[in-house]
Amino acid sequence: MPSPTPHTLPYAGISPSFAAPPAHAGADAVVLGRVTMGRAAWLGALSVIRADGDLVRVGDDFRLGPRSTLHINEKIFPCIVGDRVSVGRNSCVHACTVGSDVVIGDEVVILDGAVVEDNVVLEASSTVFPNKKVPGGFVYAGSPAKPVRPLTAGEIADRRAALARASRPEEPTNPHTTGADTSRVHTSVFIASTAKVRGRLIAADSSSIWYSNSLDAGSATIRIGARTNVQDNTVIRCGTPQGVSIGEDSTVGHNVTLNDCSIGKGSLIGIGSFVSTGTVIEDRVLLAAAARTTPGQVLESGWMYGGNPARPMSRLDQGKHTLIDIIIGQYCEYARNFLAAERLHRAAQG
Repeated sequence: MPSPTPHTLPYAGISPSFAAPPAHAGADAVVLGRVTMGRAAWLGALSVIRADGDLVRVGDDFRLGPRSTLHINEKIFPCIVGDRVSVGRNSCVHACTVGSDVVIGDEVVILDGAVVEDNVVLEASSTVFPNKKVPGGFVYAGSPAKPVRPLTAGEIADRRAALARASRPEEPTNPHTTGADTSRVHTSVFIASTAKVRGRLIAADSSSIWYSNSLDAGSATIRIGARTNVQDNTVIRCGTPQGVSIGEDSTVGHNVTLNDCSIGKGSLIGIGSFVSTGTVIEDRVLLAAAARTTPGQVLESGWMYGGNPARPMSRLDQGKHTLIDIIIGQYCEYARNFLAAERLHRAAQG
């Protein structure tokens, strides 16, 4: 049976704080760093709440679905969530403010600086883009999320109950691994304790593979370049001999899906995006959150791509180049801290 206590670690000497023990913590759920959690929290299998570069504050009666993520934007935006909020499966609530009595469906992305007011439903696969305000009293859908109709009486409670009923059986867990015997993983690489790696992995110095990631190289190879980070709840699957190759100084955001593909140096793959088999992402590309590439698509260097299917939207300006570089430095620091924290935790466990 799942433990009522998630895996917790401090960050910068600050450990998570719980008003009461969680009502449920699924297999490999983690709560990390500067998190303040209310009463009666329900945390699904492989869910991640990570407060390193800023704080996460969550109210009472919170429900976080399996493989969903809460995170922050370092020293810019915390993640603040009100009371009676339910989040579905494989969603990411990132560096934003969510009010009370909110239902967030499966595979939803809410991005930095957004404000979701009280009494909102976000349908499955919705996207709330940065700094957007989502007024209360409506059901929203789409990418970008737009109001489709007013809420009906009692709908929030009904939707929360439906999400609870739809919860699937807990996902089985496997021992922490670093892949096949032929893998080559530099000693400085951070592989989080709830990440799963199967098959051949080549990971260069100071790269990082974050919490609840699932990497399966099959009969191919997954290559991760120096200082590159693959963030929480990302899934990488190799089904052809091509495998997956990610160049140095790149970022793969939370809750991303990568199939056999090639990603160049200094690129950023946005939260919740989907990269199809055979995609070639050249150096210095930004793939926006929730975007989807098509099989065999080539994303040209120096461009931001977005949408479904992904299309060129604008040339990268200096601000975007700077953003890519800042994230690399932040994640190298996060990885060093969590690598040390995980080692101390294992030593304390004997």
